[in-house]
Amino acid sequence: MATKKTPTNKKEAKRVKIMETAIRDGQQSLIATRMPFEDMEPALALMDDIGYEAIECWGGATFDSCIRFLDEDPWERLRKFKEIMPKTPLQMLLRGQNVLGYRHYADDVVDYFVKKSIDNGIDRIRIFDALNDLRNVQTAVKATKEYGAHAQVAVSYTIGEPYTPEYWKDLALRIKDMGADSICIKDMAGLMVPNVVSDFITMFKEAVDIPIDLHTHSTSGVAPITYYKAALAGVDIIDTAISPFSGGTSQPATEVMVETFRDTEYDTGIDISKLEKIAAHFSKIREKDLASGLMNTKVLATDINTLIYQVPGGMLSNLVSQLKDQNAEDKYLEVLQEVPRVREDLGTPPLVTPSSQIVGTQAVLNVLMGERYKVLSKETQEILKGKYGQTPMPMNPDVQAKIDKSEIITCRPADLLEPEMDKLREETKDFAESDEDVLTYALFPQVAVDFFKRRAAKKDKIDPDAIDTKNKSYPA
Repeated sequence: MATKKTPTNKKEAKRVKIMETAIRDGQQSLIATRMPFEDMEPALALMDDIGYEAIECWGGATFDSCIRFLDEDPWERLRKFKEIMPKTPLQMLLRGQNVLGYRHYADDVVDYFVKKSIDNGIDRIRIFDALNDLRNVQTAVKATKEYGAHAQVAVSYTIGEPYTPEYWKDLALRIKDMGADSICIKDMAGLMVPNVVSDFITMFKEAVDIPIDLHTHSTSGVAPITYYKAALAGVDIIDTAISPFSGGTSQPATEVMVETFRDTEYDTGIDISKLEKIAAHFSKIREKDLASGLMNTKVLATDINTLIYQVPGGMLSNLVSQLKDQNAEDKYLEVLQEVPRVREDLGTPPLVTPSSQIVGTQAVLNVLMGERYKVLSKETQEILKGKYGQTPMPMNPDVQAKIDKSEIITCRPADLLEPEMDKLREETKDFAESDEDVLTYALFPQVAVDFFKRRAAKKDKIDPDAIDTKNKSYPA
């Protein structure tokens, strides 16, 4: 009887690890984060038995979606994840000082949110800043380490004038010095092509001695080849999604990458037959979502505009939506051409939440107004004032002159914020049932209040619209 060969140390060192994204970024990319817990639950125990490096299951837009659309408590969802998947590290995505919201929060909010995330089941936190301003991730990294979780700092990958090899190497060294346990190269638009990734991964591996995780999207079509070349260059982890929720604006399929490396020195060690059972479950969910229209076939297509205009898939669809609302769909190409010009004027930031929305909205305004910067969005004014942090390049002084120069800041934006937790606890004392509720309210105040009303109505078995917010002590 033949015995299974024990992998050599060399082979073990080259083994590619898999981080599964289907129940966070996969479903966020393809169905706008609308997957309820009940659609995931039957597959979770199977996922826990795979041997993934981690399962990304929380953070990003999932928190907002739970309370806004799915009527689920995101904290309770996390506790269920941990109960059903105790063996596999659970990972979340955190937007640095923005936490999971859309503004900068005081350090005490960031610290406490990290603590409660870990208390409720998170093992690994991927922390990033849209501008790659590491001042905006330092509090979250410190807290993650202090409370005993794995701190992974992500760099938002993009291309353009400031993004030289020296720029990326400097970021990697500074991230290592912050105490990060690993680094993620977050290619949110699928811009990293195969002939670039080899040198990029080699540079990171030579600069730092902590694991490197590559995250990309299939939007432009090159992602599987990019992952293959990254493995040859020594990447430690790649992010994939089980096949029914892969491709298009999501990640490459888990099964494809597992089979690509099977019986090579990069073998993931994952049993494809186990993945088939998970895929079978999510195939049913995919069919349901396609039938309902929740999954639009447009998000499954390869979009070469991503490489031409360096615009992420989600940003492209948002531009189309904005123009449709204004009956100006014929201006689409003109807006696409305006995007890189606005991006340069605003300091050439990576195009990821929230900078992608800021640049895109301003490009639409410039085209529809018939005059560049005739109208500045509130968010454009904020980025011009430095309130999102330091941009990779100086901003266009002519554009910056359109705002009050006395309001421009150069410090870390959160340094201007007073502690918030005591105030938040006071505001929620009559209706928050836990510290987690206070944090939910901190991130999405009005949406949280509506969610709490519905929750109370369920317990009292009454119509939530019948609740008198004043008498029930809910803020109006």
